[in-house]
Amino acid sequence: MLKKLRTVIYHVDDLQKAKKWYELVTGMQPYFDESFYVGFDINGFELGLDPDLTGIREGNKNIAYWAVDDIQSCVDKLIPAGAVIVKDIANVGGGIKVAAIKDPFGNTIGLIEET
Repeated sequence: MLKKLRTVIYHVDDLQKAKKWYELVTGMQPYFDESFYVGFDINGFELGLDPDLTGIREGNKNIAYWAVDDIQSCVDKLIPAGAVIVKDIANVGGGIKVAAIKDPFGNTIGLIEET
């Protein structure tokens, strides 16, 4: 039924600022860049930025986890860029480490490293 993570959409109150932030932290340019949506292709997965806040309330009940090669260096890069730690790096067993940060726009982003 469910196959894989395909798209994560983060709702943002300042699309241009969010676009620049995600360009900085991903090192990528968006493949789709319009006033109503900005889309990044992150190794075949969609990271979308949506400025439409209709019916959106800030919360952290769901976390999508993005795979990273080195979770510590990733966190070390995100914090000076304006991210805030939500969950510190934790070894959850089986060679897997996880952490969560909040971007400057209120979205919680999960990070996962598998060794």
